[in-house]
Amino acid sequence: MKLTKRMKETSSNVEKNKEYSINDGVALLKQTAKAKFNESIDIAVRLGVDPKKSDQMVRGTASLPHGIGKSVRVLVLARPAKQQEAIDAGAEHVGLEDYLEKIQQGWADVDVVIATPDVMGEVGKLGKVLGPRGLMPNPKSGTVTVDVGQAVQDVKGGKISFRVDKGGIVHAMVGKVDFAEDKIVENIESFITTLNRMKPAAAKGVYIRGLVLSSTMGPGIRLDKAEASALH
Repeated sequence: MKLTKRMKETSSNVEKNKEYSINDGVALLKQTAKAKFNESIDIAVRLGVDPKKSDQMVRGTASLPHGIGKSVRVLVLARPAKQQEAIDAGAEHVGLEDYLEKIQQGWADVDVVIATPDVMGEVGKLGKVLGPRGLMPNPKSGTVTVDVGQAVQDVKGGKISFRVDKGGIVHAMVGKVDFAEDKIVENIESFITTLNRMKPAAAKGVYIRGLVLSSTMGPGIRLDKAEASALH
């Protein structure tokens, strides 16, 4: 990829192999985010796990204290008895048969899908559409539940789902560039604390092996592994 003049300027502010403290990394990220839109902030954490082994899979949710600065569009798949609860909690789309049909035809214009356990037999058949988009409801991420109202409030209030990929890396959005520095820092610390608590017993050696913070168009900024590892 050819670097633009702006990208070269912002990249030059970041020392390539230096590991910054979380506070310094966030301050630097705010300086280097120069796009004309409100960039998202992402963190990639390389873990000392083997995702091929089921006892080393890291997957779950984290509740970020300041949310992610993005309105989350929610679809709730449930029978009529639970639909009003989902509507009252603020879900944009609520229903069952009509949405199952739309999804079957390729529609997936939402950020999160929540389903009640009694409809998962039907929802499970839509894996080819929902799976690749990361939208398949799952009990571990709190998106298969009878408490649909609470689940809707959680995802709209800053609860994010994550899972380690084949390379042993977890990616997460932790805010927007227009957030105050202290709020970005608190979101990052909260996310890393959750990751540390989820360390599989079968994972040996160093758990957090690398962290990179970046905005949508900005350079990657390495964060201090020791500082991150100490967050519990």
